[in-house]
Amino acid sequence: MKKPMPALFSLLFLISCLGRQSNTHTDNPQKDSPIKPATSIIQDTSSKDPVQKMASAVEILAKKQVPILCYHQIRDWKPTDSKRAKDYIVPVDAFKQQMKMLADSGYHSILPDELYDYLTKGTPLPSKPVMLSFDDTDLEQYSIAYPEMQKHHFKGVFFIMTVSLNRPRYMNSQQVKELSDAGNVIGSHTWDHHNVKQYQGKDWEIQIDKPTKLLETITGKPIRYFAYPFGLWNKQAIPELKKRNFVAAFQLITQRDDEDPLFTIRRMIVPGYWSLATLQHYMNKNF
Repeated sequence: MKKPMPALFSLLFLISCLGRQSNTHTDNPQKDSPIKPATSIIQDTSSKDPVQKMASAVEILAKKQVPILCYHQIRDWKPTDSKRAKDYIVPVDAFKQQMKMLADSGYHSILPDELYDYLTKGTPLPSKPVMLSFDDTDLEQYSIAYPEMQKHHFKGVFFIMTVSLNRPRYMNSQQVKELSDAGNVIGSHTWDHHNVKQYQGKDWEIQIDKPTKLLETITGKPIRYFAYPFGLWNKQAIPELKKRNFVAAFQLITQRDDEDPLFTIRRMIVPGYWSLATLQHYMNKNF
């Protein structure tokens, strides 16, 4: 009668082993699993594509500035043009020579998006960058400057004053669209060149909101850049421009704002009586 006992002990031992194996997998179901937890996969994916940090105001101010040339009228002088007027009027041949000089000297035109990426993210620029900018919507910017720039594979930014659109001696809407479609940038220059420092009440709607909407309708693109009339700005204007989705604004040659250098980017007017050597001198000196 004692012979069946070993079989009974063997059965009990087998049941005990199976119970230990079951408890092991219940306590730690991932111990032997080749699949990582879902949270681990998400962490690995995000670490490969971190959000790029934007440069601070101090870092932007420390970067080398890009020469930005500002043009208005491009036409031959008239006997009635004063010395002051000739600051804003570049004769046709002089403009052609300036474009040729820039090309022959190895300059590459850049656009506001490229400048913005350089200032905020450190994106490299081409060698000897220069920006060509045009204010006030004058027709010769389209009829003279644009074809001359195309000869040298240059592009620029045109800051449009919308009150002048479709008027004699100014660009029309189709010409503005053509400039945009060709890869140039269209920016805002207010409705009628009203000084930003004097804005009150509905001035922001009249001078900024409505012109921006019109330019976006014409080009089919967002308007991201602004040029201050007369180059005049104040700190109160900057948050208003930011609220309207502008990412940068351009003044003239005065000092940049310590807190918002992107909204006080410097440009240089090119007077019509400068020689090519003088232009090169001031491009190097001012930037």
